[in-house]
Amino acid sequence: MSVLLGYLPTPEGNAAFAFALAEAARRSTDLIIVNSARAGAHVDPALASQTDLDQLRAESAAAAVELKIRQPVDGHSAADDLIDASGEPGIEVTVIGLRRRTAVGKFVLGSNAQRVLMEAHTPVLTVKA
Repeated sequence: MSVLLGYLPTPEGNAAFAFALAEAARRSTDLIIVNSARAGAHVDPALASQTDLDQLRAESAAAAVELKIRQPVDGHSAADDLIDASGEPGIEVTVIGLRRRTAVGKFVLGSNAQRVLMEAHTPVLTVKA
């Protein structure tokens, strides 16, 4: 069994990581992170740096949670990568971070977040920074 996290190196992504890590520890399971580039770009600020990844690994080790990190650059959207991963056997829950929205933005969620909420194969937990 696993907890799945859609991760971006942002305050919202870090809040979602902290929640997903605690959830994985509570469930005594591993944590799978999907950190996708936008539309398969090989250079993208959405991709976590080596420093970011090392920090995630250190925090997971301190919590005694096995961590698996995926950074697909296959040309799919981040939402597609996360939705596909949520359908894999053993995934119990998907965690994503949400950023604060303007009044108009509250009316419509970000397209990736909305797609994950509607199409993921598991329950989706959303986390605010």
